[in-house]
Amino acid sequence: MDQRSPRSAPNGPGRPVTLRDVARAAGVSVATASKALNGQGRMAEETRERVRQTAKALGFRPNGLAQSLSRRRSFTVGLLTNDTYGRFTLPVMAGIADALVDNGVSVFLCNIEDDPRLAQTHVDAMLEKRVDGIIASGKRIDRHLPVDLSNLGIPVIYAFTEPDPDSIGFVSDDEAGARLAVEHLARLGRRRIAHVTGPSSFRVVHQRAKAYRDVLCEAGLEEPEQGVLTGHWTEGWGHEAAGYLFDGIGRPPDAVFCGNDQIARGVVDALRERGRRVPDDVAVIGFDNWEIVAAATRPPLTTVDMNLKDLGREAGLTLLKLVDREPIEPGIRKLPCRLVVRDSCGAPPGG
Repeated sequence: MDQRSPRSAPNGPGRPVTLRDVARAAGVSVATASKALNGQGRMAEETRERVRQTAKALGFRPNGLAQSLSRRRSFTVGLLTNDTYGRFTLPVMAGIADALVDNGVSVFLCNIEDDPRLAQTHVDAMLEKRVDGIIASGKRIDRHLPVDLSNLGIPVIYAFTEPDPDSIGFVSDDEAGARLAVEHLARLGRRRIAHVTGPSSFRVVHQRAKAYRDVLCEAGLEEPEQGVLTGHWTEGWGHEAAGYLFDGIGRPPDAVFCGNDQIARGVVDALRERGRRVPDDVAVIGFDNWEIVAAATRPPLTTVDMNLKDLGREAGLTLLKLVDREPIEPGIRKLPCRLVVRDSCGAPPGG
């Protein structure tokens, strides 16, 4: 038997020991640690015993869900997405992995693009591998993936994509997120707040526009002459929209709430070209909190974060409950957003 003593797990005060801690201390993968503790899988007996002794030394208490999974499951979950770029799927997947890894469950990603045949091929492969369940994710919440995931005989969760009827879905609360942005601008004393957003074919465009108008009404503010400007999810559109807002004959806005961070960055660049200071003259807020855009904008963007990693984590934990045959009420769960305040909008005018 290997006589090496287990390395200590880096637990903070009060944090329970996880399967990941046991795996790290025993020098094995999470999947190997799970199988060793549950008496499954092929491995050297000394490895199995080392894991058990490590778990005992660290005071590891097995998760009930993981134990139930280990009795009859494959320790794998499939993630389907048509978000080729990964803008939304990657943080969702990070949250899913966080939820599942401590239960010894692996996640494998399949990109189906928008091809029904490719999607069905991946689903068939997942079923052949006897995955414990499937999580479907996408690049927008108002479009269904091009594949039928009903009646597969395994649990299916939808995260940031249109769910099947009578299924379980997780989406961000876009309307509430828009309210956070516009309420913040109103609290800062901004009185002429414009809204520049993406294509009107997106459901979230209408949800955010409604929230924008509702907050203006509640704050006793009038919608600027330009109203809500719809266009594309691009910096170019933001730059173009700024021309409509600031080159016309009407009074220009003192704040712009944008439908995503790319649009906001285009607006900020156009304002700089016109000699207008952000946020002194015009406050700007984006949406998505896409770090490579928001943090790199000058000045850095205040923006709404959809908390996609938390969304993924909730989806993963719910899938585990379904695998464990816990009754879960079907329906769409809207998860809260948060406002991330940076330099483009953080103080009253001139503050």
